[in-house]
Amino acid sequence: MNARIHAEINEAAEWAEEQPDPRPDSFSEHVYVDTYPRPEIVETVASGEEFFMVDALNKALDEELSHSPDVLVYGQDVAYGKGGVFAVTTGLTEKHGAEKCFNSPLAEASIIGTAVGLASVGLKPVVEIQFGDYIWTGMMQIRNELAMMNYRSNGAFTCPAVVRVAVGGYIHGALYHSQNIAATFAHMPGLIIIQPSNATDAKGLLKSAIRCNDPVLFLEHKGLYRQVYAKGPIGGPDDLIPIGVAKTIRKGSDVTIVTWGALVNRSRLAAEELAKEGYEVEVIDLRTILPLDMSTILESVRRTGKALIVYEDVRTMGFGAEIAARISETAFEYLDAPVTRVAGENTPVPHSPILEAVVLPQIDDIVQALGHLVRY
Repeated sequence: MNARIHAEINEAAEWAEEQPDPRPDSFSEHVYVDTYPRPEIVETVASGEEFFMVDALNKALDEELSHSPDVLVYGQDVAYGKGGVFAVTTGLTEKHGAEKCFNSPLAEASIIGTAVGLASVGLKPVVEIQFGDYIWTGMMQIRNELAMMNYRSNGAFTCPAVVRVAVGGYIHGALYHSQNIAATFAHMPGLIIIQPSNATDAKGLLKSAIRCNDPVLFLEHKGLYRQVYAKGPIGGPDDLIPIGVAKTIRKGSDVTIVTWGALVNRSRLAAEELAKEGYEVEVIDLRTILPLDMSTILESVRRTGKALIVYEDVRTMGFGAEIAARISETAFEYLDAPVTRVAGENTPVPHSPILEAVVLPQIDDIVQALGHLVRY
């Protein structure tokens, strides 16, 4: 056995040494498998009964389990009656069987690690991490394996797992159940990062995530699961939403708000307050963090001349800082005011609801920032 292995290694090494050097312009090849947005996916206008986000996500998983025999759903307490800590997977085991939707050990590194293995051999694991605050034990697997598999193999291997994670505050989760993790993982090339703000987008984007060929971190704001304002029609089994396309949810000409997740509705309400004073604020819902739809952002900012980035994460090095930097770099000559941010304080999310309301961005904070910009 040793002799055979040494011979294989030597043969592989000799083959590698005979290969030509890579082209300098090939450095970005195989970071992602797909090109986003995928041209074959066209967003449709969903109609019909409105659902809560939690039910829309459940429906997406149900449909995708039926759509492909390769889809597997697992995580902590996701099977049978409980359906996960937020009941997103309720009824899936009963309908599709314990071999398709099952419980995992209480170990995030194991959940991610096994997803890497399953995805790399052609299956489609859709795994759940109960809270973003506990994803860190799987960090090595996500960065060094999940995100890097396609690039490190020069396209020979893919790892299209989907990792669903509940994130965010506003429901008194305090220090260990309120983190926003998008900015940290946006620093890792090879990942797709999605964070919907409503049920319609949640269903269509989760289905697209499951059907794409790249690894996806699918962030679900737990404060939106059962919010009435986040309800929406969810369409049918073939209705998908393209990854990498932001959505303008309110048209305006005086200021552009760029936001995502739980801050989308708060931004819309703040924009309506400014409308009472005669100012029209445009609101863009990113929907996808990576890839970032800068074309939609820049088209809007160049037209309005003013930009406000609204995000829940801590202000320092939150993903909004990246957006602000890109706007400043590429649209500076169009700006009539400094790019401004409304974001969380640079502290953990506290236990007290009174303090949480101070730490996390509120509608009044957005209104105040908009007022400053429109009068600048």
